Parts: sequence; structure tokens; C-alpha cells
Amino acid sequence: MQIATLKVFCDLVESRSFSRAAVRNLITQSAVSQQVKNLESRFETQLLSRDGKSVTPTAAGRVFYERSRTILDSFDHMQLEMKAIGQDMAGSVRVGTIYSVGLYEMSVVIKTFLKIYPKVNLHVEYSPGAQVYEDCLSGAIDLGVVTYPEPRKGLRIIALPSDKMVLICAPDHPLARRHHVNIKKLDEENFIAFEKGMASQRALDRIFQEHDIRVRVVMEFNNIETIKRSVEIGAGISIVPLPSVQKEIQSGALVQVGFADKSFYRSLGIVVRSKQVLSPAANKFIELMQNSQKV
Repeated sequence: MQIATLKVFCDLVESRSFSRAAVRNLITQSAVSQQVKNLESRFETQLLSRDGKSVTPTAAGRVFYERSRTILDSFDHMQLEMKAIGQDMAGSVRVGTIYSVGLYEMSVVIKTFLKIYPKVNLHVEYSPGAQVYEDCLSGAIDLGVVTYPEPRKGLRIIALPSDKMVLICAPDHPLARRHHVNIKKLDEENFIAFEKGMASQRALDRIFQEHDIRVRVVMEFNNIETIKRSVEIGAGISIVPLPSVQKEIQSGALVQVGFADKSFYRSLGIVVRSKQVLSPAANKFIELMQNSQKV
């Protein structure tokens, strides 16, 4: 059995498509099908369940996939280590994250990483939070950078420095004259919120509940950029991570108001598959993210 066969099977399980697995491995669909038949004959059991054009692993197929993925990750890790001996860092790192983190938390890290390790192929894609978890579990990405990381079966969390959350308002808003405000003062204020179900909004809802606050949600959006624009025109106030509004605060488009009673933070973390062996390049990227406040 060859490493290439294990990769074909893993790509087939992850993509759930014979055609996509064939494209990934530069072979024909019939070749993919033949390799699966050979594996099933070798182990004398069915590894895949076919439903039209989609395929899913059987119980035996799931075991074979997980063991094969571990072998492939270890093999890739070994290759990168061998290439790194006496050479510059090389290889590839696939990172998935949500838009706000990629734009504000990772931009400096990405530039620094590419400058230090120019031979590494760094691929960053932006997806909704739930998709980042799914892509990490399926092996479509190596690292997932998320807010308010949640424990998931098959994943482990690597903690990152948290973001300070700040109250923002338009320059002509009554709260703009205050340097600090008790969070209780937000009761009954018009509020620009994240969409229901988003991790950031769930965290804010917990804060409001703990302090017995009922804001008037006048608008809901799925990204910080639209929230900022709505606050700028005076539609309401909002609470967002400080890195996302530093430019607007410096220009005077928005006013930052501190909380008098306590500080609030948005937790960040990197999710990776539990049994994944990270490449040297991936570990270097994680190190930069963990020290991002120093970059």
C-alpha cells in the first residue's frame, strides 16, 4: 500500500466526490474507483457508502480514514523537516478564519510571516465561524483562527491573546462626552448588534444578561464593517474589539468610551485537529499569532 493511495482515499472522504478526488490527485475517476476497490478487497470490507454522486465512509471507512490521515500528516511533517535541514523554511500552511480576525488581528502577522519565510506558501481563506470548524475537522485547512473558541470533538484549541472590547458611538452622541461609563448606563440605548447566533453576539448577550441590561437592538449585521458605518451615522452604539476601530477612533469618525466598572475581552484561539502533527511552518505561524501584540 502506497502513501498516494492513502491520500486518494482521504481526499475522497473529505471532498465526498470521486471527480474532486481525481482532480486533486491528477488522476482519472476510474483510477480513484479502482484504488477504492483494491482497498476494500484488501481489508475484505466496504469502506464507502455511495448515494448518487456523493460518498460517505462506513464505520470501517471512518477508521481507515482517521488512521490514514494521521499517517499522511506525519509523512508531510517528516518531509518538511527533511527539507528544512540546512535550508530555509518551506512547505505550505492553510489557514481559515473569519473576516474581522483576518483583517484586523492577522494582517500584520501575515506580512511578517511572509517576510521571514518567503518560501512558505501561505493560503488564507475567510469563512463563517461554523465553516472554519468544519474545514478544520475535514482537513481542508491546517489551522482555524476563531473568536470565542468552543471545544469540539476531534479538535484542540491553542489560546491566543484576547482583544479588549470597547464601547463606540458617533462623535455627537451624548455618551461621546464621557471618558468612562458604567455599563448599566447602556440600558434602553439603541444598539447595533451582530446577527443572532454569531459567537460575538452570544458573548454580548451574556454580558447584558449578567448586568440586567436591555438594549434596544435597532440593527443586526454579520460583520464589523457594517456595524461601524451604522454607528458613525448615529443609528446607535455598539461594543466591538478595539483593534477593529483604532483607525476610525484616530480619525475622529468614532469615539471610544471606556467602561468604568470592569473590562471586557473577546477571546481568540486557533483550532487544529486533535491528532494532527503540525508542520514547522504551521508552528511558526502559531508562534507569531501568540506573540502578535509584540509584532
